[in-house]
Amino acid sequence: MDSPNKTARLAGLLYLLMGFAGMFGLMYVPSQLIVSGDAAATTANILQAEGLYRAGIVANLLCQTLFIFLVLALYRLLRPVHESYARLMLVLVIVAVPIAFLNLVNQLAVLVLLSEVEFLAAFDPAQLQALAMVFLRLYHYGIVVVEVFWGLWLFPFGLLVYHSGFLPRLLGILLMIACFGYLANSVTELLFPTFQKFVSPITSVTGTVGEFSIILWLLIKGVNEKTQSVAAQAA
Repeated sequence: MDSPNKTARLAGLLYLLMGFAGMFGLMYVPSQLIVSGDAAATTANILQAEGLYRAGIVANLLCQTLFIFLVLALYRLLRPVHESYARLMLVLVIVAVPIAFLNLVNQLAVLVLLSEVEFLAAFDPAQLQALAMVFLRLYHYGIVVVEVFWGLWLFPFGLLVYHSGFLPRLLGILLMIACFGYLANSVTELLFPTFQKFVSPITSVTGTVGEFSIILWLLIKGVNEKTQSVAAQAA
């Protein structure tokens, strides 16, 4: 059986890789290709950099796959702290991942619309461009929906870290704050979209600080194995 430190560092590595894949697929690629409100420019960018667009889809697939293995590693590490919280953390991720996978169909639909296959000859280029933007918008709102679960899983994760005794309590607090940041971002986008430009920068900071703090701690410091062993025996 792997030691708690090995499990912690594996979780940190998976979390880091997931973070890089997510930033590439969710942030970098859209920032390079999507022109807000301009269907012609957006579709032209995708056609000119189709490889980048496809790489973004693959990065999103990788991100969600890594998410599964990450939560399994964290479950193994933190289950001795509180079985119910650990199960809740696991379930929330297992619910989130299929939603995120299904949402990628919207990105793939854009490639179909721009592929110039024969059955699309009934549509003129402007209509295809408009439909492509519709699917990109649906993809965006799919992210808004799954973001609820990206936030929720951090709350039991934060509680487990806070009560663990072998990880700093501050990290648990930061994770719980990040949870409410994700939720605030999603709710604002759905209910008060005009305020999104004010809320998003704040919630981005809470998420980045909370998640990258635990990533760095798991990778660099690991866990206090003696304390973790006591927690396991107590459970």
